[in-house]
Amino acid sequence: MEISKISGLKAVDFQKEIGGKQINLYFLRNTNGYEVAVTNYGGSIVAIMVPDRDGNIANVIQGHDNIDDCINSPEPFLSTLIGRYGNRICKGTFHLNGKAYHLSVNNGANHLHGGPTGFHARVWDAEQIGDKTLVLRYVSAYYEEGFPGELSMTVRYTWTDDNELIIDYRGTTNKKTVVNMTSHGFFSLQGIANPTPSAMDTICEINADFFIPIDENCIPTGEILKVEGTPFDFRKPHAVGERIDATDNEQIKNGAGYDHCYVLNKNEVGELSFAAKITEPTTGRTMEVYTTEPGMQFYSDNWADGYKGQFGATFGKRSALCFEAQHFPDSPNKPHFPSVVLKPGEVYTQKTIYKFGTDEQNNPS
Repeated sequence: MEISKISGLKAVDFQKEIGGKQINLYFLRNTNGYEVAVTNYGGSIVAIMVPDRDGNIANVIQGHDNIDDCINSPEPFLSTLIGRYGNRICKGTFHLNGKAYHLSVNNGANHLHGGPTGFHARVWDAEQIGDKTLVLRYVSAYYEEGFPGELSMTVRYTWTDDNELIIDYRGTTNKKTVVNMTSHGFFSLQGIANPTPSAMDTICEINADFFIPIDENCIPTGEILKVEGTPFDFRKPHAVGERIDATDNEQIKNGAGYDHCYVLNKNEVGELSFAAKITEPTTGRTMEVYTTEPGMQFYSDNWADGYKGQFGATFGKRSALCFEAQHFPDSPNKPHFPSVVLKPGEVYTQKTIYKFGTDEQNNPS
């Protein structure tokens, strides 16, 4: 029975069979001894064990300590893979080749994050390659959650000696469909605890001159607006909580805080480039985000209610920050947004990196 000496998680607590497919827990460890733990149920990341500026190791991602709690989590997307379509599709409907497709709706009248039984709630086939790499594979059936085409998806997690969690996605389809994958990590750089501290003092930088405004149902209006002069301007680092309750800003009201897609600054389409950085001032932990995607949803965990997580930790409102690299929300209904259509013979690819460090390491004196 494998028990992690770092996270304390037990593989046996994640072993369960659903629909003839076996769920397990996989540990990735680098040569420095730091660890990532992933279950093949929804590709959920349940631990990222990294040091603070004094060398103290803590779990900086919100998760559960057994498979039943993962399956029944009050936050169904807690640090999971998201697909086929991350974010929202208005009224769960889009047109492709002149045909209307009607998806499951699970966010008011809208489709969210692949639907109630999307990729976050599926058992993926898992293959661990050495100490540092886990490969997950899943074939999404034709019309699963209403999507056209059979989609074959592979997701590779790699944990490097530089404390980088690299997530590579690759997908193919047999019929034209739409794809927008992401990983919905709920990051708490101070370390999860009871209660997990607020993330509002976290210093945040986002490499974006523009963001996508939303209506009162969190559906994009179709506009692309400058961040300049708004609470959404993180081009220079500042505390997340500094402007999160700007009562005079309609977008802050619509998102109940930050729940918006940023249009990342890119020199060319598909380049792997810097998207964001957060620094937690108490511990000195940092996280940088790099992605090939055109957008990144920044979510400030506005709806958590203090529910129970791993080893007695509790997850309250705004105790985590999410950086979901993706295409734009509702793109199938917004022709001027970058296309999310995948055709037979094409390959969907995405790479996103979450790199962990400390402020002293990144800014040597």
